[in-house]
Amino acid sequence: MAGRRRVSGASVVALCLLLVALVACGGPPVADSARAEVQSLLDRRARAVLDRDPVAYARTGDRTGYDRLSAVPLADWSYRVTAVRRSGDTATAQADLSYRVRGHDRAPVTTARTLRLSRGADDRWSVDSDRPARKAGQQLWDQGTVRVARGERSLVLGVGRPADQLRGYAELADRAVPAVSDAWQRPWPRRVVVLVPDSLQGMAGLLNSPASSYRGIAAVTTGETGTGRRAPADRIIVNPDAFGLLGDSGRRVVLTHETTHVATRTHTTAATPLWLSEGFADWVGYRSGARAPAEAAPELAYAVGRGDLPTALPDDEDFGFSGDADRLARAYESGWLACRLIADRWGEDRLGEFYRAVGAHGQREGAVDSAMKTVLGTTREAFTAQWRDYLRSELG
Repeated sequence: MAGRRRVSGASVVALCLLLVALVACGGPPVADSARAEVQSLLDRRARAVLDRDPVAYARTGDRTGYDRLSAVPLADWSYRVTAVRRSGDTATAQADLSYRVRGHDRAPVTTARTLRLSRGADDRWSVDSDRPARKAGQQLWDQGTVRVARGERSLVLGVGRPADQLRGYAELADRAVPAVSDAWQRPWPRRVVVLVPDSLQGMAGLLNSPASSYRGIAAVTTGETGTGRRAPADRIIVNPDAFGLLGDSGRRVVLTHETTHVATRTHTTAATPLWLSEGFADWVGYRSGARAPAEAAPELAYAVGRGDLPTALPDDEDFGFSGDADRLARAYESGWLACRLIADRWGEDRLGEFYRAVGAHGQREGAVDSAMKTVLGTTREAFTAQWRDYLRSELG
C-alpha cells in the first residue's frame, strides 16, 4: 500500500520501551509543571507580604498590591492555585487567596483571584496583575492604598479618606461595641472591622453588586449566618455617600445596628426572618436614644396616620434594597416596633431569648410560631393583633 511500510516486531518492542522511558523520565506534563512553578511563585509572594519585605515582593512581579495593602495588619496571607492556562510565555492563573486580619479574624477570609503572569528570559514566571476573579468582589486594596485607624474595640480600613475621618468611624464603632454587649449578653468577639471605600461605587465593588442596589443605604454587614466561632470576622461596609448625610445620632444608630449583626451572627440562621434580625438590630440601635417612635419610624407613622395599618409582619421580600424605598423603610420600622413591643411587654431578656429560639429552630417553617409559644406564651395571630394595637398607640 502506497505511503505505508510494515514495522517489524523488534521495532514495535523498541518503540514501546522508548515510550515507557519517556513517560518515566519526562516528568509531569507541561501544564502541571507551570502550575507548580506558579504556586511556588505565589508562595514566595505571600511570604514577602507577611514579612513586610517589599524587595522580595518586587522579585515576584508587579508590586502595586504590596504598596496598597502594606498598612493592613495581617496574621496570614496565602494563595492556592486552582488552575493555570498557559500560552507560550504568558499564563493566566486562578487562585484562592486566604488571609486573616490580626486580632480580628479567627478563620481566614477566602476570595477568588485571577492573576496574569509572564515568563522572562531567565525562565522564571512573574506576576503582572492580581485582580478579583470574574464572580468575586473586590478587596479594599483593589480600589487604592488602604489607610488604617485602630480603635480600642475596632479596626477601620479606608481608601481615599483622610485619617481624621477614619478615626471618627473608629470612635463610633468603639461606642457601638459596649452598647451592643449591654443589650446582647451572649459571647461574641466584641470587636469589629469597618471598611470605608471612597464612594458608593466602591461599596458596590466590595459587595460585587450594582451600585443602584445600595443607593441610600448607609452601611451593610457581610458574613455567614449560623456559623461557629471559627468563622471569619464580619465586615461592616460603609456607603460614605449616604453615611455622610446623617447627623451624629443617625451615624451612631447605623454603626450600632451593624455591630448588632456582628454580635448575633452565630444565632442568626435560615430560620430567622428579616423582620426579626433587622428589627432587633434597630432596637439595639435606638435603645439608648431618646427618639420618639413617630420620629424613628416616620414612614410607618405616616401610613398609620392615614389609616393604612399593616395587617401582618413584613415578609423578607419587603426588605429588598432595589425595590420601593418607602416600602423598605416601613419594613424596617415594622420589625423594630415588633421587637420593641416584645421588650416592653415581655422584657429585654425575653426578647434575646426569643431571637435565639427562632434561630435554633433549624428551618424557617414553624420557627417563629414555636418561639412565640415557648418563649412568649402566645401565638402569631395574637401577637400580630397586639403589634397592630401597639402601632396605633405609639404612632397614631
